[in-house]
Amino acid sequence: MTARQDIAEQERTAQDGADRSPDDGATLAGPLRPNARDKISLALREALITGAIQPGRPMTLRGLAEELGTSPMPVREAIRGLAAEKALEISSSGRITVPRMTPEKFSEILKARSLLEPEVAVLALPHLTRNDVRRLQSIDDRIDASLGNGDVAGYMRLNHAFHFAIYDAARSDVLEPLIKSLWLQFGPFMRMVYGRVGTAALVDHHKLAVDAIARNDANGLHMAIRLDIAEGMRLIGESIGADEQGPLPDAV
Repeated sequence: MTARQDIAEQERTAQDGADRSPDDGATLAGPLRPNARDKISLALREALITGAIQPGRPMTLRGLAEELGTSPMPVREAIRGLAAEKALEISSSGRITVPRMTPEKFSEILKARSLLEPEVAVLALPHLTRNDVRRLQSIDDRIDASLGNGDVAGYMRLNHAFHFAIYDAARSDVLEPLIKSLWLQFGPFMRMVYGRVGTAALVDHHKLAVDAIARNDANGLHMAIRLDIAEGMRLIGESIGADEQGPLPDAV
């Protein structure tokens, strides 16, 4: 699928009302924005979060600019911003890579997610309505379909949409950006591992979360999000531990 086709797909999914954010159906090209740098930055963020950019994929400014249909300048600015968030690295030669995942880094990301995301979900709970519950149920139904037909890319997009449909409701200008930064760092590796093992190995706790929201059960929601994080990250941790050569590979 080309960058321009990706844009058309995002415009279609934005119209179906399944999600407030552009995360459901997000792809490399991203939604159209007035500012070129904003558009490119959002496109790259979504590509990292959903695993469209994977470890091992070679990237250059020129190649990304061509794929996104823009000049190298806004791509360079967006890459610098993502590098400041530890989502990408720029070598002295200008090579763009996904940062190396080590067991130590993975452990810190898992700990940070386990601390932050359940708390933000609980903050969001008073703002979530019956309509939000129905929307989350709809997204989860589509997640189940993705798991059933082996659609890893669809699962990644919809899983992100589900979580941030909750987190966005917290309206946190401090905690949610931290969570988004974490998703930028583990997204590429999650997609890589899920691509290896297939969707049959994936188990989520979204229904527990939806049920807890419907009951206005803060403790239940907190636990459901913690369980979902632990299960989702488990396969990455196992991949790191099972690799006799060490950490997951760096991008080339």
